[in-house]
Amino acid sequence: MQLKHYFLYFPFLVTLFVFSNAFAQGYKIKTIVVDAGHGGVKPGAKGAISWEKDVALKVALKLGAKIQEELPTIKVIQTRKTDVDVDWYRRAEIANDAKADLFISIHCNSMPPGNSHVRGTETFVGAYRRINEMDAGLKENEEIIKDKNYKKKAAYDPADPEEAILLSLYKSLYRSKSLALASYIQKNYTEVNKRVNRGVKEQGLLILQRAAMPSVLTEIGFISNSEEEKYINSEEGQEEIVTAIVNAIKQYKKEVEN
Repeated sequence: MQLKHYFLYFPFLVTLFVFSNAFAQGYKIKTIVVDAGHGGVKPGAKGAISWEKDVALKVALKLGAKIQEELPTIKVIQTRKTDVDVDWYRRAEIANDAKADLFISIHCNSMPPGNSHVRGTETFVGAYRRINEMDAGLKENEEIIKDKNYKKKAAYDPADPEEAILLSLYKSLYRSKSLALASYIQKNYTEVNKRVNRGVKEQGLLILQRAAMPSVLTEIGFISNSEEEKYINSEEGQEEIVTAIVNAIKQYKKEVEN
């Protein structure tokens, strides 16, 4: 790896050192960044009655409000509060700049015509260059890769084996904690809300690869399934989704705080 690359990663390595010490010395969750996926001219998946960007925003805002209501000592930062396009790299940057303790990205899943029966929830954590990428991960990355400058914005080349190794070492600090939060989210979705459980999955989602903290991307339901689309657009459905995530945060908080 060229010397310039080490300078490029120096801020990441400093953060790695700081966070490793923080987790070992009476760590407390102070800041959570909630990310409403898509927005503006990047609407995401389309259902019969709604767009992903709108559902994600409503749920993200309700999630932020509920966190502040039930966990008032935690600061909540939204990556967007209106229907605007926030660059994918900027979303993680907001969390990194705030030295956030958790990054939670809200999305809706989708299937092509002919597969409208598919339903359920799944939650992702970041991984690097996994061989068998699932549909949801490929779909979330597709919009990013369409940006011809995405490699420059990413500040690293994901095709470079040396850079991937360095970043994977950096990310390993957060892997177990990301998996713990994702597991709690899925458990609440399925055991409490009785949703179909599509599991916790590790995937090379670019937005999660940039986040310098435990981070998850949760697919709250299939907008391509008519029944599930109605559910994720309803007040009752959104309240159940938000409650499941907040309860997962509480369970995670109890686990990681000393």
